[in-house]
Amino acid sequence: MNARSPYVQNVRDLVRHPGEMRERTVDLEVPERLGEGLVAVQQGSPLHVDLRLESLHEGVLASGDVVATAQGECARCLAPVSLPVEVEFAELFGYPADEPFDHQLDGDLLDLEPVVRDAVVLALPFQPECVDGCEDLELGPGISLITADARAEEPADPRWAALQGFTAQDPDSREEK
Repeated sequence: MNARSPYVQNVRDLVRHPGEMRERTVDLEVPERLGEGLVAVQQGSPLHVDLRLESLHEGVLASGDVVATAQGECARCLAPVSLPVEVEFAELFGYPADEPFDHQLDGDLLDLEPVVRDAVVLALPFQPECVDGCEDLELGPGISLITADARAEEPADPRWAALQGFTAQDPDSREEK
């Protein structure tokens, strides 16, 4: 465990003292991007954790709320989106050499990174959309109404100029000569 990680919390005053409880506020800059899809909490973004640490006979229960902002692209129109992320978590960090737990204390240290990462990533939408909603047009992926209008006004590539007057005709509707 990296003791210099901003996610690491010292719980020396709680270890093996069942019934004790501490509340902390943790504000940090995200050291690594959280998420892999169209939207993610970017590296360097602020992350706020309201943390509650409770000592139990089995270990230390860490619970809290995470607040951050995810940045990315709308899945419909590819416009930039900024989405608030608010998620709760609760995880028991067991004492070493007791029962096997998903997460264990490392001496007096508790590493929140895997717990916070899992909670935030699972809260991110798979296909984010614009907050105000965008038009779901049948123009194809990534082409919005504004983009389609702009394309219609652009001058045609001169290499295709010979085809401008060409219109496709149905072979059954041709006049026979």
